[in-house]
Amino acid sequence: TPSTFETIPAWSLLKCFSMRRHASVLLIDDSPGERELFRQALLRTGLDIVLHSQQDSESALHFLRQRVELPALILLDWHLSHQRGDVFLKPMRSEPRFAAIPVVAFTTSDDETDLSAAYANAVNGYVVKPETFEDLVLCVGDICRYWLTRNRTPYWVETTC
Repeated sequence: TPSTFETIPAWSLLKCFSMRRHASVLLIDDSPGERELFRQALLRTGLDIVLHSQQDSESALHFLRQRVELPALILLDWHLSHQRGDVFLKPMRSEPRFAAIPVVAFTTSDDETDLSAAYANAVNGYVVKPETFEDLVLCVGDICRYWLTRNRTPYWVETTC
């Protein structure tokens, strides 16, 4: 007899394994145009993901601190209005409640110095933004499918001593 997986069409397996809770993504990008392009690309993927966006590190940290349910993934433009992504990452990573949230640098910079600095500051991935909208749709779909369906992170549990 076929296994359960053999009887389910391959395209529907993502839905079976994915998003046990309603997934959300926080996009941190200082360009309104880039945020809108990302939103449009995410819509085109057909994935059921709630998108939150913030324009700078300060507003993103405030957003996270006010949330009960945290985003499952953060996409961070490495160059935010004259500051690098580490301005966000250092305080974010210092708070235990946010430690397990994957952060992917999603940037136009293909510079080796930026790549090294991003990993030195604890990003989980580094993706250079594609040049065409069609490639952006594919890239956004790939990122979300991996980080929201395949990757596993522990949930933060508050304990009292």
